[in-house]
Amino acid sequence: MTAPAEPSQPPGAHISRGEWGLILLLMAIQFTHMVDFVIIMPLGGRLIDELSLKEAQFAHIVSAYAWAAGVASLAASFVMDRFDRKTVLLTMYAGFTLSTLFCGLAGGYELLLLSRTLAGAFGGTAAVALMSVIGDVFPPEKRGRASGAVMSSFAVASIAGLPAGLMLAEWFGRGAPFLVLAALSALVWALVWSKLPPVRGHLTANRPNRWAEFGEVVSNRTYLGAFAFSFFLVLGTFTVASFIGPYLKALNGWTERQLAQLYFVAGACTLVGMTVVGRLSDKFPRLTLFRVIGSAALLMAVVVTHLPPGPLWVAAVVMSGFMVVAAGRMVPVQALLLGVAGPKNRGAFMSVNTAVQHAATGLAPLIAGALVTLNPLPPVGFENVGWVAAVTAAVSLVLAGVLKPAPVDKSPLDAIDAPAPDARGLTEAHDNRGPLVTKTVPPAIDTPDEPTPEIAKVVS
Repeated sequence: MTAPAEPSQPPGAHISRGEWGLILLLMAIQFTHMVDFVIIMPLGGRLIDELSLKEAQFAHIVSAYAWAAGVASLAASFVMDRFDRKTVLLTMYAGFTLSTLFCGLAGGYELLLLSRTLAGAFGGTAAVALMSVIGDVFPPEKRGRASGAVMSSFAVASIAGLPAGLMLAEWFGRGAPFLVLAALSALVWALVWSKLPPVRGHLTANRPNRWAEFGEVVSNRTYLGAFAFSFFLVLGTFTVASFIGPYLKALNGWTERQLAQLYFVAGACTLVGMTVVGRLSDKFPRLTLFRVIGSAALLMAVVVTHLPPGPLWVAAVVMSGFMVVAAGRMVPVQALLLGVAGPKNRGAFMSVNTAVQHAATGLAPLIAGALVTLNPLPPVGFENVGWVAAVTAAVSLVLAGVLKPAPVDKSPLDAIDAPAPDARGLTEAHDNRGPLVTKTVPPAIDTPDEPTPEIAKVVS
C-alpha cells in the first residue's frame, strides 16, 4: 500500500478578506521596522563623510542596532508569553517610534550610536511580537502566505522606503529620513491600537516560573538546532548586505540618486519573487523549497561580491538576483520556524531565535568591516566577504534538516525527513523517498482552520 499523495492545497487554506486586513496591519509595522533597519546601510557613504567616521565606526553603528535587538529579544523571552500580544506589540512599537525620532535628531557619532541601540532594542522586540501574532492566529496551512506577505515588507521598503529616504537625505540632510519615518510610525501605531483586537489565546496554558520556562526553551535539542540554523542563515546575508551600498558607491563613483534607483529595481524584483515564493511555500515541501532557493543564494553571494566596475543596469540585475533569493528563502524558513514550537512557548522560542538572528546580524558588519577597505579608492576586500557568505550559506543548507514541527502544530506541507508517529504514538522508519513501512496516521485535529475568537473581530 502506498502513502497518499500530499495535497496541493490543504482544506481551509483560503485567506479571507478580513485576514488580509490583519496582514496589512502587520505589514505596516514590519515596513517601518525594515526601513529603519536598512536605511542606515545606503546612507553609510554620507555618514562616513559628514561625521568623519572610519569603516569600523560605521560598522559599529550598523551592528549596534542588531546587538541591542538580540539582547532585548532574549530578555523578552522571559515574559513574552505572559502578556497579551497586542499590549507587547504596542509598547515596543511606541519605544521604536521614539528611538527613530532620536536617530533623526542625533548630531554626532555617540548620540547616533545610542539612538540606534535604542531603536534596535524596541524594534527587535516588536518584530518578535508581530511574528508571534502570526503564529497564534494563522494555522500552519496559511502561515506561508501570511509570513511571506509580512516579510515582503523588506522588498516594499527597498522599493519605496530606501529611495525615498535617500532622496530626503540628499535634499534635507541625513536626519530627514528618520524624522519622516518616526511620523509614519506614529500613524501606524494609532491604526494598530484602534484595529488590532487582543490576542490572548496563549495565556490559557499552565506555566512554570520564568527561569524554568526559559530553561525549557534553551535545553530543547530541536530548538537548539533551529537556533544554530538561524545564526548561519542570517550571518552570510548581512555580511554582504551591510556594505554593498557603500562599496558599490565607492567602486563606481555613484550618487545617492543612483543608489536609490538600484535599490528600487532590486526591491521591485524582490517583492514579486517573495509573493511567488509565499504561494509556493503553501503548496510544496518547505524544506525542499528552501534548499533550492538557498543554493541559489549561495551562488549569488559570490557573484555580487565579485562585481567589477560597470554600468548601473548590470549591478541592478545582479543585486536583484541576490536580493530575490536571499529574501525568498526566508519565506519557507519562517513558516517552518513558526511551527517548531507550540503555542504555549512560541513567543519565548521566537524571542530567543530572534536574539540569535540579531546576534548574527550584529556580527556580520563587524566581519565585513574588518575585510573591506573603502578609502583610499579603489575599495578592496569585498570578494572575501562573498566567500564568508558562501560558507555560512552552505552550513545553513545542512542544518535546515533539524527544523521539526511541534506535535500539535504539524502541517502536511512541513515535509521534512523526520520520523512520523503512528496511531500508537510510535515512529516509523523513513528515508528520503518516504516511509519504508506505511501505517495509518490519524489526521491532526488540534489545528483550527479558522482564526482565534479574538481575531474573529478583525477578520470577519
